[in-house]
Amino acid sequence: MVIREIKENKKKYLDLLLLADEQEDMIDRYLDKGTMYVLEDDGVKAQCVVLEENGILEIKNIASDPQFQGRGYGRAVIEFIEDKYRGKYRQLQVGTGDSPSTVPFYKKCGFVPSHRIKNFFTDNYSRPIYDGGVLLTDMVYLKKDL
Repeated sequence: MVIREIKENKKKYLDLLLLADEQEDMIDRYLDKGTMYVLEDDGVKAQCVVLEENGILEIKNIASDPQFQGRGYGRAVIEFIEDKYRGKYRQLQVGTGDSPSTVPFYKKCGFVPSHRIKNFFTDNYSRPIYDGGVLLTDMVYLKKDL
């Protein structure tokens, strides 16, 4: 297993990016500014994009190939990000929908609730976004000290 930075042609991984953020124009807001990593283990299994936001490192997009979810690839990427940026940032945060699949994953990785942005998904996306049968409305932020 290897994790490497992607500096060019980030849209090559659009299928994975769209798993975590279903609207391409929203991905376009951060993809070029962010630092992208892919996890390879006999092929690409996961990706992550991080970006500094007001002095805090934020995971803007993270996804594992659906065929390989539940095998620790997402956690491995988060641990890589923590190790790489520890000492450079005090905190790592992630914003996500209030979904029954994503929030528990982040809590298992040691994140704690921080704040929420009301109606983020309904105000910023052109169509309703559902995750695990739940209509996403608010952006829920979780944080973790590095």
